[in-house]
Amino acid sequence: MTDAPVLIEREGSIARVTLNEASSRNALSGPVLDILLPFLEGANADESLSCIVLTANGPVFSSGGNVKEMRDGTHPMFTGAPHEMQEAYRRHIQRLPRAFLALDVPIVAAVNGAAIGAGFDLACMCDIRIAAPEAAFAESFLRVGLISGDGGAWFLPRLVGRSKAMELALTCRMLNAAEAESWGIVSRVVPADSLVDEAMALARQIAAFPPKSLRLNKRLLRLSAESDLDTALELAAAYQAIVQNTEDQREAVVALLEKRAPQYKGG
Repeated sequence: MTDAPVLIEREGSIARVTLNEASSRNALSGPVLDILLPFLEGANADESLSCIVLTANGPVFSSGGNVKEMRDGTHPMFTGAPHEMQEAYRRHIQRLPRAFLALDVPIVAAVNGAAIGAGFDLACMCDIRIAAPEAAFAESFLRVGLISGDGGAWFLPRLVGRSKAMELALTCRMLNAAEAESWGIVSRVVPADSLVDEAMALARQIAAFPPKSLRLNKRLLRLSAESDLDTALELAAAYQAIVQNTEDQREAVVALLEKRAPQYKGG
């Protein structure tokens, strides 16, 4: 359905996920989350999936929270007693950062336009970000008198450091694509008309490696960032023992020695 608020397409072991609600500037509304969350929460169980590309249709990547829902109180996060709203955040938008953090499948964001507030946080939750020249980034919750309720206060400092995260959050400063690249928010800026092609090419590079080893590499990087060295080394030893008992790892070594392309089977 091309009119669905989120489109999910498969190219072999790669899933392309496209935010497709231009009328709300791809806000993270209830209908968007109703499709995006189950996909992300179920992705690890799909052993045929090796990489995800997240992008958006239209001139905006994501405008973040739906301001009309805030004004009209049409979503549980924006109406009711404080304890009811707190619980609504836990049941809805806060499932998103938890899903991303639990995701072993690598995910690449192709940021086509403005990523604002929760839309910026959404991009920060991805593993790799590339951007079109038209992309822009703002942690702009203060403009509507809010804080980042979706995990941005956890992800952003880990991406840019505490000082820069503070500057972005407390000034609502907008970064253009070139500035975002210099701050390390995006890996590179590419022409708009080749953005998705570049993201898919990157995804194919990633997906070309043994699936189990690929996922454990990502998990090790994520968990090591939150661990002391001894814990990180224990994890590395355990994961190395796991992958060295897979057929695909043995195939990788043999193919390298025989100077041929490996044939991975996911085992």
